[in-house]
Amino acid sequence: MVTHPDMVRYFISIPEAAGLVVQAGAMAKGGEIFSLDMGEPIRILDLARMMIALSGRQVRDAEHPDGEIAIEFGGLRPGEKLVEELHLAGRPEPTEHPRILRTDEPYLGPEEFAVHFEALRMAANDDDPVAVRMELERLVDGYRYAP
Repeated sequence: MVTHPDMVRYFISIPEAAGLVVQAGAMAKGGEIFSLDMGEPIRILDLARMMIALSGRQVRDAEHPDGEIAIEFGGLRPGEKLVEELHLAGRPEPTEHPRILRTDEPYLGPEEFAVHFEALRMAANDDDPVAVRMELERLVDGYRYAP
């Protein structure tokens, strides 16, 4: 089952990611946000087709009605995006390492975060969905409620 024919995701091996994370940690001076260059995103449909071919099977579709494996589409789940965003608002800048980028993303300081989080907790305890949504919009940059 594939979510959507246009769904794309980034992939990186665990050892590769772990090595880059350790190197980013060594570069950190405090408070930076690093992101890893994970190459080009891959369409999940292409990945599914490749995995089927690598298993020695053929995709069952209009061109190959006798194929062994059909690919079905399940649809996006609530809140799921077709394309991953690696950087929200900041612009990634190079570092000493060619595959590690530094990003200047906006964030709330600990005190301001605590105030908003407490308001969010109180709205949730009061079972007030409108207040919860309003507080989430203040707390999470770029969040907009879409019923």
